[in-house]
Amino acid sequence: MTGERGVRRPGRVLTALLCALTAAGLYGCSGSGPSEPSPRPTTAPATTTPATPATGISPFTGLPAKPAPVLAVKIDNVPAARPHTGLGAADLVYVEQVEGGVTRLLAVYSSHLPGLTGPVRSARESDIALLGDFDHPALAYSGAQTALTPLLRAAPLDLLTESSTPQAFQRSAQRPAPHNLYVSPGRALAAAPGAGDARDIGLRFGPAPPGGTPVTTSTVRYPAARYTFTWSPADHAWRVAMDGREARATDTGPLTPETVVVQHVTIRPSRFHDRFGSVSPYSETVGSGTALVLRDGRAHEARWSRPSAGSGTTFTTPAGAPLPFAPGQTWIVLAPRS
Repeated sequence: MTGERGVRRPGRVLTALLCALTAAGLYGCSGSGPSEPSPRPTTAPATTTPATPATGISPFTGLPAKPAPVLAVKIDNVPAARPHTGLGAADLVYVEQVEGGVTRLLAVYSSHLPGLTGPVRSARESDIALLGDFDHPALAYSGAQTALTPLLRAAPLDLLTESSTPQAFQRSAQRPAPHNLYVSPGRALAAAPGAGDARDIGLRFGPAPPGGTPVTTSTVRYPAARYTFTWSPADHAWRVAMDGREARATDTGPLTPETVVVQHVTIRPSRFHDRFGSVSPYSETVGSGTALVLRDGRAHEARWSRPSAGSGTTFTTPAGAPLPFAPGQTWIVLAPRS
């Protein structure tokens, strides 16, 4: 079952009503795992305005939620790791380039906890900077390069691995290693009492801004990976395809974020490398640049800004006005600058 840190995500009509009562005032553009039965509830456009998140509203989704600790999970994303488990319950999903031009995912949970999520893989230097916007979150990962470990330990993170927290992890007999490690978010957070609650990280939610360009699909390309987001009016969300195949979760079915952000960042070599000698890419998420925000079947040109590692990331229109996201799950694709 999906564990709920706050209230259950309501249906579209009830979501809009609750939000109104509570808040007055995307470079480019199958094996099975453990399953859980509870789907991610659907959402609808809310009536909140793009102001500071109101009390009782998740700063990660714009939906009603109680304050709860944050867990980030580094997730494998090569074909052998698909379909994933637990991604449908994430508040936020980040896409990051790693060695060989493929990608991994960083899923952030707070509002809802699935029974399991994964497959879990190793952390990268980019994760440290990316998670600086969050208030001392817990990070579940399979391990890291020896030279990177001191940086992880020095970062404001509660670190959770299979060796340090065996009660929170399990191996699936249905997958070969290393694509068979899963974490229980509930048990992971129970072992991380110092993990901070969800806080404002700069995102705003509310009615769609004027303008934008109608789009049915948008594709983001990495050197060895491809994501396509297709607007689904029936879901009022974007269906995700990875490398030309529909992306699904074993517990909730097709992956359908309400908002997709293609955030153009500098991706440069880091000083770390994997065990085969391949240099690890580093995605620079502090600074500013352009983005493409996909919501409600339209694409909006945007700017992103993050002056420092702890300042939060804001997304605005080219004119500088806040650009609100659709309430619900958001995918942020850290794409190479063109």
